[in-house]
Amino acid sequence: MASPAAAPPAESNLKRIVAASLIGTTIEWYDFFLYGSAAALVFNKLFFPESDPLVGTLLSFLTYAVGFAARPLGALVFGHYGDRLGRKKLLVLSLLLMGGATFAIGLLPTHATIGSAAPVLLTVLRLVQGFALGGEWGGAVLLVSEHGDAERRGFWASWPQTGAPAGQLLATGVLSALTALLSDAAFLSWGWRIPFLLSGVLVIVGLWIRLSVDESPVFKAALAAAAERKAAAGQVEKMPLVAVLKHHWRDVLIAMGARMAENISYYVITAFILVYATTQVGLSKQTALNTVLIASAVHFAVIPAWGALSDRIGRRPVYLIGAIGVGAWMFPFFALIDSGSFGSLLLAVTVGLVLHGAMYAPQAAFFSEMFATRMRYSGASIGAQFSSVAAGAPAPLIATALLADYGSSTPISLYVIAAALLTIVAIGCARETRNRDLSGVAEDAPVDAAPVRADA
Repeated sequence: MASPAAAPPAESNLKRIVAASLIGTTIEWYDFFLYGSAAALVFNKLFFPESDPLVGTLLSFLTYAVGFAARPLGALVFGHYGDRLGRKKLLVLSLLLMGGATFAIGLLPTHATIGSAAPVLLTVLRLVQGFALGGEWGGAVLLVSEHGDAERRGFWASWPQTGAPAGQLLATGVLSALTALLSDAAFLSWGWRIPFLLSGVLVIVGLWIRLSVDESPVFKAALAAAAERKAAAGQVEKMPLVAVLKHHWRDVLIAMGARMAENISYYVITAFILVYATTQVGLSKQTALNTVLIASAVHFAVIPAWGALSDRIGRRPVYLIGAIGVGAWMFPFFALIDSGSFGSLLLAVTVGLVLHGAMYAPQAAFFSEMFATRMRYSGASIGAQFSSVAAGAPAPLIATALLADYGSSTPISLYVIAAALLTIVAIGCARETRNRDLSGVAEDAPVDAAPVRADA
């Protein structure tokens, strides 16, 4: 018989695991968002100086989108090995890759020094960032989801999700402080490098914390059960990717649809807004950065509250609140920004991120509960990251192009509303997963009834 899954850890141990996941995801998102903010503010001048300002911004956001293109590959590779080797090992590797790439960007020569090689190297490092982040998310949320109990999984699993606003807060805060302390010339010359080089220090801290936590007891029990089945029946376990596509293809499609509004709205609200507020409305970079900074702090605070609510009323109702709310908010969102006041801009971004949190908070538990243990890393990662190519990757690019073509925010609002409708349909097709027991190894990846080769 399969070994029973380990009992949920004591709350003190669970908090340590949550802290390790949160700090790690914060560092990873800091690195990823730092690039997005720099793409909007300085990369167009440093790496694409021969273009006019708006075209330079488009090219800058194109390298930003390249990072998303690498995320599905990261999901496939990290998902496969995370389901075979464990969550912890892959999380350490993802942190090393992300931090190394970000630190290297801080050392990168600009177009003025090495010409066209500069944007090429920038793009390569962005690809490494995307690859690492594609593997990070699934492992971080699963490590918490599989350690916790079913009754409060939505709350505990939402904490790694706060790594996104925490990373945004940290990245925007560092940039905001530098732009306040340095002249525009100094920031453009060397000041922009400081936040990227700071990543090296953060990675050391993150690695020390991540290496101190235990592997998921649910995964260890499932691994032992699979080994027993293989020894007893001579069966060969399917590759996680094959098992996911055969047995969970519907859940993968639902996860991809669920992310459309969540992903697109987030990057419009936090990345594109830096372009819109400064070029269209005429607000200063400092004002735009301070707005995102304050709103990200509120976003961080509300995510656990939304996660706890999903434990009470279900993942689907909370997710729908967010999708419907974001779609309905888009026209008021841009109307408030167009008024040109700091208070209106802050209200627009803060409400947008609070509504986004209603989708983002239950997502970790929701996606984890859709898949069986030995294919959970692959399933959750594929569903989450493949959608990012169509959603988050082009969102700032599409929004900037729509602004350039129409000179109006109306097409951008309709773009986000269309994404919200897709998400509402996806959640409508989903099954409620609240209170599902993740420890049951009987639901593990099916196996092929093929004999084990003697030379395997």
